[in-house]
Parts: sequence; C-alpha cells; structure tokens
Amino acid sequence: MTEREIWDIAMAQSAVDLGCSPLDFEKAENVIVISRKEERARKYLTLPFDCNLVSYGNNVVASVREDLTETVEKYLSRFRTEHCFETPNMHVLNDELQKQGMRICFMAEYFLPKPELVKERSCQFPLRVLGPEEFADLYRPEWGNALCKDRKHLDMLGAGAYDNGRLVALAGASADCEGMWQIGVDVLPDYRRQGLACALTSRLALEILERGKVPFYCAAWCNVKSVRNAVKSGFRPAWVEMTAKSREFVDEMNGGASAVRKDGS
Repeated sequence: MTEREIWDIAMAQSAVDLGCSPLDFEKAENVIVISRKEERARKYLTLPFDCNLVSYGNNVVASVREDLTETVEKYLSRFRTEHCFETPNMHVLNDELQKQGMRICFMAEYFLPKPELVKERSCQFPLRVLGPEEFADLYRPEWGNALCKDRKHLDMLGAGAYDNGRLVALAGASADCEGMWQIGVDVLPDYRRQGLACALTSRLALEILERGKVPFYCAAWCNVKSVRNAVKSGFRPAWVEMTAKSREFVDEMNGGASAVRKDGS
C-alpha cells in the first residue's frame, strides 16, 4: 500500500464521517456541509454532529447542524485554516456556541503511517501478537488505551510485551471503520522510557498493513509522549479535528464544576 493510497483511504473515510466528498479536503476554499447519520462512520463518533471541524492542511471542512451554518461560516472566513484550531481564535467560535448551549470539547491530531518508515523495532522484552480470544481478561484500567471495554467486538488485534511471562505493555487495534484500524498503546509505569510503546506500535502497524487495512493513531496536541511515539513508530501528522458538544456533555466529562482532578487541581 503506497502513501497516496493510505491518504486516499483516510480522506474517503473522513468524507463518510462528515458527509462530504473526499475532494473537499484538497480544495483551497473552506467547505460546510450539514451533518447526518451514517452507518459507515467511525464507530466511536456520535452523529449527527453539532459542529465538527476537520483539516488535512489545505482548508477546513465543517460538518454542522443546519442552524449553525452561518455562525461557522463567519468563523472560518475570519481566520486562516491553522488558526481556526487554536487559541485565542477558537474562543470566538466557542463564545458563539455557548449561546447555543455548546462548548468546544474534543481537539485531536491524527497520524497515518509513512510506509517506508514503519518497520520492526527491537526491545529487550519478547513481543507476541494477540487475537481477540486472548483479550477476555485484559479489559482493565491499565490497558484502557489499548482496548475498549465498551466496544469489545471492535478489538481485532493486539501486540504485547512480556517480562518473564507478565504482560507489561500492550498495543491494541480496533476496527473503528471498514478500512481503518486505530492503534492505542499502554505501558506499565515501571517499564516506560524503554522503547516498548514504539516497538509495539510499529509491530501492530505492520500487522494491520499486512491485513490490507490502514492503521491510524490519535493523540491530543498536548500529549507530547504520545505524539513522540507516533513519530518514532513511522507515523506522520495527517489531519486535525475539533468537535463541539453540549454544555452538559462537557460538564459530565469534567466530573461537575466542583470536581477535583487526579493531579489535585
């Protein structure tokens, strides 16, 4: 599979998710479409969107609720593409969305493999490829990025690192859509900074490509460790997304206004 084929598959899936044409992501001008339900969309998405912005670098494609079309159009026409996904500019959109009971919620960067850079990476522990039948006892908090207990049927493949028979790191691939499998990875605290995440991500990416699927990787911009792992494993930035949700949804994710974070703040 060539790099161009990988990108074409990704843009075709993004087009399904947003309800637009794959060619829209390569236009110079911004594109706004009305979001609708779509059975072929990535399984973790909740459609229709209220407001979802996507850019592969050329422009912004926005999939929105019909009554938000004018608001989003004004916002996109005011700022350059890259500035639409960052502060202070995004506060302009957030202020308008809050009048409608919504807030900016998710902001993420997505990575695709560069075929010539994805290769086996060595590490000091033996690696083993795992099938779904071996996941049954692994749906625990320490493996929450690699596996998803709410969508177990989508977990297709895994790669584990073992220290004397004990699982110490795990990468998992979920079939979030027909042609693309998402990679997530977890490493136990005492085994971090030893190249395990890179070795497992690389191995799993190769296994996915051999099955004719496109591996993809998602990270928040602020998750420097995760972004570094993506790059070390042969992935490169492909597209970014910014999604608005209801105020109630955001508050629930934050645990309520008076919630204390795990770091004590």
